[in-house]
Amino acid sequence: MDNNFYHLPVLLDEVLAGLDIKPDGVYIDGTCGGGGHSSEIAKRLSGGTLVGIDRDPDAVKAASERLAPYGFKVARGNYSDITDIARENGISAADGILLDLGVSSHQLDTEERGFSYHGNAPLDMRMSQEGQTAADLVNTLAEEELSRILFEYGEEKFSRRIAGEIVRRRADKPIETTGELADIVGSSVPAKFKRDKNPCRKTFQALRIAVNCEFEHLDRGLDEAFELLKTGGRLCVITFHSLEDRIVKQRFASFCKGCICPPDFPQCVCGRTPRGRLVNRKPVEASQDELERNPRSRSAKLRVIEKL
Repeated sequence: MDNNFYHLPVLLDEVLAGLDIKPDGVYIDGTCGGGGHSSEIAKRLSGGTLVGIDRDPDAVKAASERLAPYGFKVARGNYSDITDIARENGISAADGILLDLGVSSHQLDTEERGFSYHGNAPLDMRMSQEGQTAADLVNTLAEEELSRILFEYGEEKFSRRIAGEIVRRRADKPIETTGELADIVGSSVPAKFKRDKNPCRKTFQALRIAVNCEFEHLDRGLDEAFELLKTGGRLCVITFHSLEDRIVKQRFASFCKGCICPPDFPQCVCGRTPRGRLVNRKPVEASQDELERNPRSRSAKLRVIEKL
């Protein structure tokens, strides 16, 4: 197996419970990573089907090797195309779908992938290893657009200062490495905001989301995944920051909403009924035991919806 790609599955027991796995069921892991969640789902199947999906070629290779003993495949693609990928693999409806959002431990820890602000590597951040890099964005986007991305995707209150400094520095030479960008952020943020947390976290998050079009894929992927579920099927989504969690929470709420007639109507004329029910009213978070084993699970939230 490709030992270079490992994945500590976050909230594993909670995901397995949320999916409510039937041995002969049909399951899709839309963000397979190193196959941590997938291999545990596979162990619980007998006569069932599992398909993994990932856009990262490193992940597809590693997860394919991990799932090979169980006879299951991993497709290269994006979970926002889950309907087409399922159809190509002979699946018309699923009993359970998992989306584990965000960046994997492997991607963060492989310095040359350019996701981490610890170190000095090419400023890349592409999950698919194709298309525009983070360096392309910081060196070509207008100052206003850079500021918008940092503010909207990173909730960075110093977005204007950081964007201004990026534009000033790139006039001398292109910004090519994670170390150069980290230095720019560090020099743009007031000292008192650097004491508690690394000031680069929000900028790097924002650029990663923009490079990988994460919110656009999430928006489409949630709708496609829910449509693909059988009646009684479940969709489990793990988020790692408030922005993506808000998207999931609001979309799940819309699936669960019934009548949308104005409140002053004497009776319902829209005929709309809830299409889903929340399995847990509040998101499930990591236990103290898991937090000690895997500090990266601290911001993870799991939401589960069942199709009616």
